[in-house]
Parts: sequence; structure tokens; C-alpha cells
Amino acid sequence: MEIKHFTITVTSGECGHERVSEEGADLTAYLLSPVSCDPQHRRPAIILCPGGGYRFVSDREDQPVAMEYLSAGCQVFVLHYHTFPELFPVALMELAKAVCLVRDHAGEWSIDPEQVIVSGFSAGGHLAGCLGTMWNQPFLSQALGRQAADLRPDGMLLCYPVITSGEYAHRGSFLHLLGREAAGNDDARRLVSLELLAGPHTPRTFLWHTWSDKSVPVENSLLMAQALRKAGVSVEMHLYPGGIHGLSLATEEVSTPERDCLVPHCQGWIKLAVEWIKDGKDKTLC
Repeated sequence: MEIKHFTITVTSGECGHERVSEEGADLTAYLLSPVSCDPQHRRPAIILCPGGGYRFVSDREDQPVAMEYLSAGCQVFVLHYHTFPELFPVALMELAKAVCLVRDHAGEWSIDPEQVIVSGFSAGGHLAGCLGTMWNQPFLSQALGRQAADLRPDGMLLCYPVITSGEYAHRGSFLHLLGREAAGNDDARRLVSLELLAGPHTPRTFLWHTWSDKSVPVENSLLMAQALRKAGVSVEMHLYPGGIHGLSLATEEVSTPERDCLVPHCQGWIKLAVEWIKDGKDKTLC
């Protein structure tokens, strides 16, 4: 395995407003060596966006998850995107640039350029979902000087994601994403409410959530699944009856001292996700 670090820089001009800091975001790559018996073998790439309510980037949804995907034969990238006081669309621009970087180096890093998947937890799931629903919007491609197709993820893998800014919203995430003024404006919040943005252009999606999540209600995933179904987008969704918000892998390694994130029944989601990744490329419903 080789570990590489990259800096993803978004300027004030690209994001359309004055940034608090011009520092770049960190992208860490965990890369498996080419397969000796088949040097032309290409692997899926997973770009991980840990959660944290757009206030911080959770280490519990960082390297432990990356190692699981790496052991399953994926090339893995973890994006430490900017959070509050930086506002939308800084983190989205950073993720879009990360997708371009991965595609640009697909040959060098033994990656299938048509299997670049964005994955996120909680607010990181919202970030991944933003790119999956907004990749074709001109403000992104024009600001970054790329073709829209360069930005499009080939799949979204969303774990207890923040989706809606409506009745079931996680208000804190939208406050830190938009800032207090915009977060208090219904029209501004609707522009980042993903169930309203999903359409036929959205890539195939894997969702999982717990029914008992009190922080980000399960309705977030249900609303997204319903919107994707209406759009004819392939969806796999798993709902678990118990478990608090932020389970990550739901294992001993990522649990808290109170062990409230140790939920054996939920640990199977990662195996299901790997199966979904390897199941193939983008599919639509009949």
C-alpha cells in the first residue's frame, strides 16, 4: 500500500464569495499496488467524506472506514473538506476537484475511471449527495474550468445522510453549511435540499440508516430514496431498527467509551456496500 497526500485548493473566485481562509483541503490517498498477474486490472475508487455537521471532520468515519474499503480491493481517498466558518459551496468545490484528480490519475493509480464513487456520513453524506445531484450545474463546471462529465460521480454511498432542509432537517448542519442569514431563508435552504435536486442525472445510490436515529431522522434517507425512485435511479437501501446517529462501522474500534456505537447488528452494512460497489456500473430502473 502507498499513502499519498494532496492539497485541494478552492479560491474565492471559484466559490463566488470571499473565503475565510485560502488554505487547501487535505486529500489522503490509500493506494494498493497493481495486481502482478494482471497489471491492467482497474479498481473502483471511493472518495470518503466523514461527517461532523459541517463543523468538523470526524476521525471515526475516516481511516477505519478507509481500511475496510482498501481490504476489499478499492483505491480509497479521504477528503478533509473545509467546514464552518467556510460556507457553501467551498466543500462541494473541493469534492468536485477531488473527483477530477482521481479521474486524471486513473491510469497511474489502477483505477476504473467509470467507477469513481463518492461516499459520506451524516453531513459528509450531504456533501457527497450535493455532488451527485449538482455535478451538471454550470456554476460548478464553469468555476472549475472542467467539463461537467469530469465532475460526475459514478455512484453515491450515503451513510445516515443529512438530506432535507425541510421538516426532518438537521438544522445545525444547514446553519454551518450556509451561515446564519442564509440558513434562515427558506429559498436558500431549498437550494441544498437534496430530495428536491435528485433526478435522472443522479448516479446509482446506496443508502443506510437506523430507524431510531434521533439526530438525523430516518426520513432523510426515505425522502431521498423516494425521489430517486421517481427519477428512475437505481437505489439499494438498508434500514436497521436500532442504533444512534454516527455509528460509523458500528464496531469496537470506532465506539465511544460508553460503547453506544457498538451495534453488531449494524456491522454488516460495509459488506453490503462492497457488494454494491462490485455489482457493476451505473444502472437505471426498468
